[in-house]
Amino acid sequence: MNRKSHILIVEDEKQIARFLEMELEHAGYECTKEYNGTAAMDRIGQEHFDLILLDIMLPDTDGLSLCQQTRRFSNVPIMFLSAKDDVETKVKGLDMGANDYLTKPFNSRELLARIRVLLRDHNTGEDSEDTLQLKDMTLYIDRHEVVVNGKKLMLTKKEFELLTYLIRNKNIVLTRERILEEVWGYDYAGDTNVVDVYIRYIRGKIGQTQEKKYIYTIRGVGYAAKD
Repeated sequence: MNRKSHILIVEDEKQIARFLEMELEHAGYECTKEYNGTAAMDRIGQEHFDLILLDIMLPDTDGLSLCQQTRRFSNVPIMFLSAKDDVETKVKGLDMGANDYLTKPFNSRELLARIRVLLRDHNTGEDSEDTLQLKDMTLYIDRHEVVVNGKKLMLTKKEFELLTYLIRNKNIVLTRERILEEVWGYDYAGDTNVVDVYIRYIRGKIGQTQEKKYIYTIRGVGYAAKD
């Protein structure tokens, strides 16, 4: 028996979220609902979803930021469902990494058709799973896994995001300020020392030693992952 595709609905209007859930479950999908961005981000970092339906206007953050954060570690298909129908917002949403954008109110048949297309296109590429390689380390982006020399490691969501960013930009020296902007976000108001702390955590977990280095400190500048 084939596994049902699991869809995350991120919508703060509970009546709309329930309507979506009923339509999708009737069409044969499994659904999970979240009503704010913080809870949704926690879910995305810890669970596997086949597709995310994402509202832009959420009570604690905006869907654009949530989409951007998700794209740092996952290529799960994302479709915006929003009442904002201006071209600028649509373009920004797609530029942030969304696969599709549907304005409210929408026709259920059109929504289901677009979902089928996104899932089909994504599943077609499953055999070429999105992975990153650094020496004997492999990052499995969709599975949120890190394997070093055949051993599976447990990293937190933020550690995984940081390691992913470093390896995507391997052999490039990245300043602490740039890392903060890309991994923690432009609105992060804390100290840049948080980067050093997380680098230390990652090095400990991946088993970095003087003889076996993955992440290099560029004194006075920042860090670089090097082959």
